[in-house]
Amino acid sequence: MTNPKILVTGGAGFIGSHACVALIAAGYRPVVLDTLVNSDARSLRRVSRITGVEPPLVRCDVRDAAALDCAFAEHDIAAVLHLAGLKAVGHSVSDPIGYYDVNVAGSLALVRAMERAGVRTLIFSSSATVYGDTPRSPIRESAPYAAVNPYGRTKVMVERMLADLARADARWGIACLRFFNPIGAHESGLLGEHPHGPPDNLVPYISQVAVGERAHVVVHGNDYETPDGTGVRDYVHVMDVAEGHVAALRHAADRGGMLAVNLGTGCGASVLEVISAFERASGRHIALRVGPRRPGDAPAYWADVQHARDRLGWCARRSLDQMCADSWRWQLANPHGFDEREPALAARAVI
Repeated sequence: MTNPKILVTGGAGFIGSHACVALIAAGYRPVVLDTLVNSDARSLRRVSRITGVEPPLVRCDVRDAAALDCAFAEHDIAAVLHLAGLKAVGHSVSDPIGYYDVNVAGSLALVRAMERAGVRTLIFSSSATVYGDTPRSPIRESAPYAAVNPYGRTKVMVERMLADLARADARWGIACLRFFNPIGAHESGLLGEHPHGPPDNLVPYISQVAVGERAHVVVHGNDYETPDGTGVRDYVHVMDVAEGHVAALRHAADRGGMLAVNLGTGCGASVLEVISAFERASGRHIALRVGPRRPGDAPAYWADVQHARDRLGWCARRSLDQMCADSWRWQLANPHGFDEREPALAARAVI
């Protein structure tokens, strides 16, 4: 099929919009399905400025069976990238039923709609939270499920459902992508992450400190058994993650069965190392305060990425310095996300 259409659920969000850019660059035609509850349709106009193509938007909930059927019928979908879902760990603890409803029931509704439409290629955006507080790194895909919060457990449940489906029906080609910590932004400065409310993740918080929106970064613990005492995580550029979706799509379209694969860099960076990298990128001092450890935080974890190299031919190409430089470019040009007029950057960036 020439330039196949790919349904991207959650495609107006942070990772989804970057995935649209990567899909278009690879010759696909993304069709975005999104409620816009935690995202912004203006991100798709930014995709157009980068690529010259604005993906069509189907505004609906992934749990809406009738709307899904209409989307598949109208757009002749060849495959699905499933990124829609709730993702705040803390919120999942206070509202577990809501998370199971959206993340698990939504995935089930999507798979049923795919069955009805005869579409059996699916890339599922999972998470490294399926591994829980695994004490040993690098973490391989063979590590057991050990999720410690409702958000992570919803990812485990969907992965198990998809594995059962792939075993039962060889016509399905499925890839579950276990992200570690996606950060950064598109190099054009046109696309990036702007959380609704206080950021849950480190780099958006640092960005807001750098522009004066927040006073300081709270470092949750500096007495871990790590080189500088702060937590170590595997940070991966969002465009590397987006390109990982394209690699997984090609793999799943050619082969049946289910593949679970890590998307990370294969090395860890501490909180203080990330702050230092952002200071280099921005030329600004990042104030910090040390607070107590958060319950459940592991001292350090990072991905074993050999499986992604072997099966997908994919590896992360962008450094921590580039992640921070791209985040800063986005933050500086878009201090309030998409709420202000389009930034004064190139009308069309080169992919």
